[in-house]
Amino acid sequence: MHIHNISLENSILNSFISEMRDIDIQKDPMRFRRNIERTGEILGYELSKSLNYKSVNIQTPLGTAAEFISTDNIVLCSILRAGVPLHNGLLNYFDKAENAFISAYRHHKSKPESFEIIVEYLACPSLEGKILILADPMLATGQSMVATFEALKPFGKPKAVHLVSVIGAQEGLDYVSKHFDADAHLWIATVDEKLTDKGYIMPGLGDAGDLAFGEKLQH
Repeated sequence: MHIHNISLENSILNSFISEMRDIDIQKDPMRFRRNIERTGEILGYELSKSLNYKSVNIQTPLGTAAEFISTDNIVLCSILRAGVPLHNGLLNYFDKAENAFISAYRHHKSKPESFEIIVEYLACPSLEGKILILADPMLATGQSMVATFEALKPFGKPKAVHLVSVIGAQEGLDYVSKHFDADAHLWIATVDEKLTDKGYIMPGLGDAGDLAFGEKLQH
């Protein structure tokens, strides 16, 4: 897998990540959502450099200009609910993309640190021969990404697969690297060193879904 860790080079993205991590600033859910959205825009821009392009002639009021336009058909799939702001940021740049949504959550067993990924709701167009962008802001264990991709396989074989995340743990990166093809891409804003015993990114930022949309009751 090709891993693109955007934090290896300093940019304005640093400010968005630091605000998302800040325990005081993240109390403003609108600002938190917007920072994830802006991060999605930056990751989408970086991803766009890997797409295919063709030259077209554009008529302007004063003449003709040659421009390069992407020729790829894109399907943007986000994991609910935390993936919604990231989806919006990517969609701001890939505004002609088809859209897919899938729910994936941790079902905890007898021990808090023991869980399985449950996939329920899924709405997806054909993926055959298209570019699949699979977005989830938190790449912790990597199990959600893999379970989601497995659930999407009946919809066709994509021409290329791109994973997009805001924050990941090295363990999660290692896991998806083993379960996706070598030609798949991961675009990630920053990488933390480890996971807690319960599988949460450390230091991370907390629960992205709760911070964006409010705390949920656990069943």
